[in-house]
Amino acid sequence: MKPEDVVNLDLYPITEQESPECKALIARLKRELEENQYVSLPDFIRPEAREKAVADALAALPSAHHNSSNRNCYLQRSGDPALPDDHPRNIMLEASTRMLAYDRFPDDCPVKTLYHWAPVRDMVAGIVGSETLYDNEDPCQPVNLLCYQTGDRSAWHFDSVNAFTMTLMLQASEAGGDFEIVPHTRSDDDQNYDYVRRVLTGQCAEDAVSVARAAGSLCIFRGCNSLHRVSPVEGDAMRIMGVFVYEREPGVVGDPEVNATVYGRDCAPA
Repeated sequence: MKPEDVVNLDLYPITEQESPECKALIARLKRELEENQYVSLPDFIRPEAREKAVADALAALPSAHHNSSNRNCYLQRSGDPALPDDHPRNIMLEASTRMLAYDRFPDDCPVKTLYHWAPVRDMVAGIVGSETLYDNEDPCQPVNLLCYQTGDRSAWHFDSVNAFTMTLMLQASEAGGDFEIVPHTRSDDDQNYDYVRRVLTGQCAEDAVSVARAAGSLCIFRGCNSLHRVSPVEGDAMRIMGVFVYEREPGVVGDPEVNATVYGRDCAPA
């Protein structure tokens, strides 16, 4: 499947980066990301591409790593005994997901085709305000398939060091599986622990924005400074999402400890 058969170029003319239409599109999306800390691009991929990606995920599911854990919102599995019990670093939350690393599904999977296509990478760079982005070169991390079965969830958390996060909904769950984000929970200069604690303990439910995620929609958000989560999945339909990792410099590979935690192995090819 060629890149042109994966991306919906009728809605997103990204092969013509210098055209007025593409420039206006990227400018609008960049503005929305800056204002809201997230932006959603519905119908970003074509139905045939989405269906193949779902089939690839289901075929590879037996090799997925079931990552079930108690962790705080900073993705740490242990707290800090020197801090109060209600400090955000000591509030542990349950998370359960099934992760398919990059090398666990076929090279012709549409999400890989999309990830490695320069017009997509250039579009994302424009939206997030980066002059250039590069593919991640880790054997596990460049693009993953994140699967949620009944009862699986992603607890409130910050993304560790990523300036932005990019996901693609491939298949929505029958119920639950809602993506929620609290924009600007913290900043680079202020950890804002008191507000983070109140979000984690349910005292600021009105601040959480539920982002509609229909199948085929691409989402870019600032997960580093905005708490976000996926509510428990319900029903028989698995929630399947592509997760894309771009870098601001070439040659980046992942931390082996992170890979062991997230993917449950040392990333030796399947």
